Amino acid sequence: MTDSDLHRSVEAVWRLESTKLIAALVRITRDVGLAEDLAQDALEAALSQWPDRGIPDNPGAWLMAVAKRRAIDGFRRRERQDRAYADIAEGKEDIVAGIQSAVDHVEDDVLRLMFICCHPALGDDAQRTLTLRLVAGLTTSEIARSFLTSEATIGARITRAKKTLADVDAPTEEPADNERAERLEAVLAVIYLLFNEGYSATAGDDWMRPALSEEAVRLGRVLVGLVPDDAEALGLLALMEIQLSRTAARLDADGAPVLLLDQDRSRWDQLLIRRGLAALGRANANAEAPGPYVLQAEIAACHARARTADETDWTRIASLYESLAVITGSAVVELNRAVAVSMAYGADAALALVDQLAELPELATYHLLPSVRGDLLSKLGRGTEARAEFERAAALTQNEQERALLLARAADC
Repeated sequence: MTDSDLHRSVEAVWRLESTKLIAALVRITRDVGLAEDLAQDALEAALSQWPDRGIPDNPGAWLMAVAKRRAIDGFRRRERQDRAYADIAEGKEDIVAGIQSAVDHVEDDVLRLMFICCHPALGDDAQRTLTLRLVAGLTTSEIARSFLTSEATIGARITRAKKTLADVDAPTEEPADNERAERLEAVLAVIYLLFNEGYSATAGDDWMRPALSEEAVRLGRVLVGLVPDDAEALGLLALMEIQLSRTAARLDADGAPVLLLDQDRSRWDQLLIRRGLAALGRANANAEAPGPYVLQAEIAACHARARTADETDWTRIASLYESLAVITGSAVVELNRAVAVSMAYGADAALALVDQLAELPELATYHLLPSVRGDLLSKLGRGTEARAEFERAAALTQNEQERALLLARAADC
């Protein structure tokens, strides 16, 4: 195995195991920053030892064992420095038992970590940044691209967030019912953020990272178990399950992206669709008025119920997006509404909406704006203008698969 092959393998292992590792270490050490440091130490050990020894049969357990040894060594060195560490260090057998049993409590650990990331002492951006770092396992540069900002800004934000949690002595046990209710909206937001990063990767060679989306759905199910009557939690779960049902149809035999209207719907996972529709039914039964996740789930359900692309109820989808835009005030939602309007009422009507959105600063570097505009111009027979828009969209995206798709569409013009 070459060095580059090994590094790719280690990176793949890290993406699979880092969330569980950090979540377990947070529970044990009661310190988010220390848990991440220990996990990084374990990763560095893997990079130095695996080239000579090979990748172990159970790499997750290997990483946990290394982190465990580093934790115990650290507790021994600093037991007089910090009362919490001293309490743990005095019962070293408990530490070992706790770490060894952590894998049996992954669901609780990961969800607990998300509630910690959503502590009210942190602002929205800090909550989402910390979640992408600790739960999604994204690098600082990947997070910076998703926020359209610099690596230095993101690095400082992560450092401040961890310091804030330490300063407020954020508890690392599962929040009480009242605390859970206060943080629920933020937790829903970061779960959906995690899902979207897997569904359409911000950057890199892969269009999707299904493991992240599947983890988000799993967390959504755990969360619904905690708040079974919450309409928005049910709506988010419905939305994610219906969208996840399309995974097998979103890539062709060569691994190239396949857009929604071109997908082979026989490859959609009907079990996930049924589960999503059932969750949506429960959400509607519990909602006095539909919230943003319920509305988005209704849109996804319109696609799921259509046996072919031609049967899609675009008029209803456009209406749902209009309601969603009123609630959220989101320019991205307005852009999605324009797509639905083009399907329901024609490209001319939609292009007028998109041209209004082009003036908004928050969409200035959003690659889907020129992508949508290029699609509308293409439908109107304005090929030269469409090609320029697709090329501009390709220059803005950080995802290689999406860039290739956009350049192919430009060439078709």
